[in-house]
Amino acid sequence: MGSPPMIDGAFARWLASRAGQALLALRTELGFADAGALKSAGDKVSHDLIRTELAKWRPGDAVLSEEDEGSRLAWAAEVNAGAVSRLTADRVWIIDPLDGTREFSEEGRSDWAVHIALWARSAPSGHGLVAGAVGLPAQHRVLGTDYPPAYPPMTVEAATAGERKIRLAASRSRPPVFLTDLAEDVGAHLVPMGSAGAKIAAVVTGEVDAYIHAGGQYEWDSAAPVAVATATGLHASRIDGSALRYNEADPRLPDLLVCRKDLAHRLLAALQRHSG
Repeated sequence: MGSPPMIDGAFARWLASRAGQALLALRTELGFADAGALKSAGDKVSHDLIRTELAKWRPGDAVLSEEDEGSRLAWAAEVNAGAVSRLTADRVWIIDPLDGTREFSEEGRSDWAVHIALWARSAPSGHGLVAGAVGLPAQHRVLGTDYPPAYPPMTVEAATAGERKIRLAASRSRPPVFLTDLAEDVGAHLVPMGSAGAKIAAVVTGEVDAYIHAGGQYEWDSAAPVAVATATGLHASRIDGSALRYNEADPRLPDLLVCRKDLAHRLLAALQRHSG
């Protein structure tokens, strides 16, 4: 694909595309007979490619990757010789080389993703994300902040009936325990999907209206999708309405809401009733 573009948003898109192509090739090469081996190989191939390209093209930036050793630990003051602490860096790439390993290892599934996000200390936004891309390799598309999609249109139900039937993306394996009751409360129906990136991408494109998660995630699970979603004009916050913050000492970011802005107040009120 030649040299990458130097503008960060376009670079994120290029990198997500490169990693996605490698993952598709790996699926073809290994097949689906050994799901565990395919998952492990996918994580490694994508992580190594992304890390190599970042070291080559963005050598002065820090990186937080799901696949880094100790990535889930809260940052400590001790820093290895020669390493750059992400908490003192001005720019940090937050990456999930393969979001949705379960779906990646299942033949025919396309709801898995590659996440590339850039946090900057100088960012004007509360979350600090200045660029991002979500690669959906098996769907042959990349959503990025360099060319963010248009704000998703209203549902057919809302346009014709004057009221909204909310389509709520839900984890196919670990939905929040309160989600069924919340959906009944607000008149939503649940749409099971795989990875977090795929679910937030579905909100961005208007395939669903909202995504609610509670029960455990890390910064790399949502950074890139949130960067794209907010560039599109969607609402993104914690489920209590507080701001999402990235490049924190503790990378855990256990819950979030991404939705159309016109639904945010209604869903946050319902979350207050059901998530306590």
